[in-house]
Amino acid sequence: MPMHDWTKVPDGIFHAFHHSWIEEIGRTLNAGLLPRTLYALPEQVAGGFGPDVLALQVDHDDDSPAAPSGGGVATATRALQPRTVSKITTQTEAEFYRRKKSAIAIRHVSGDRVVAMIEIVSPGNKASKNGVRAFVNKACELLEARIHLLIVDPFPPGPRDPGGVHGLIWNEITDTEFRPPAGKPLTLVAYESDLVTRAYLQNVGVGDALPDMELFLEPNGCVMVPLEATYAAAFAAQPRRWRDVMEPR
Repeated sequence: MPMHDWTKVPDGIFHAFHHSWIEEIGRTLNAGLLPRTLYALPEQVAGGFGPDVLALQVDHDDDSPAAPSGGGVATATRALQPRTVSKITTQTEAEFYRRKKSAIAIRHVSGDRVVAMIEIVSPGNKASKNGVRAFVNKACELLEARIHLLIVDPFPPGPRDPGGVHGLIWNEITDTEFRPPAGKPLTLVAYESDLVTRAYLQNVGVGDALPDMELFLEPNGCVMVPLEATYAAAFAAQPRRWRDVMEPR
């Protein structure tokens, strides 16, 4: 199924699809994609943030065979993929700290540790200067706290984000500019947060199939999120009236 042009429909229609898509992603992650010591929760709040999907680490007793050693993510029943398929654009020269504010400690109310987040950009994130700035601040604070991110931006760059939201985030942490290639304005980016931060990008356009994307759970360890399959399932569940708008006969 090709990526659709979501600028054709009201924001509320995308919101309904957005909700369905993150539910599909959460179900897929919990159906065996994640190691058994991790689980995903859609639309939970962590440290004042409202991410779309959280990947949380299960607490274990110290003598549990599934407990992680050295603070890493336990992968007792499922090995993470050490390699990636997306293009790495660049990485920070060293661990970055913004002077504007210190890193925030992010914890889930259950006490389980957050290791990664997935965020699907919505029209509200780009509707105002404050909305864009809040999104960028959130992403940078998470990366400073060593939380891995996967961001899906299904909307083309606008006057407030000429390089897309990734362009704003990358400029904030590296002082370098990013522009998506011509004809591929929609950006999918996986951030690997280690001593340095790396960004792995895939750029697509309307009509393109969505690639699987990395969700890092530890440095050099990721699972591949099936964006195309989950997108198709979520789209099929939308009212025909709006599917016909997106896919005119």
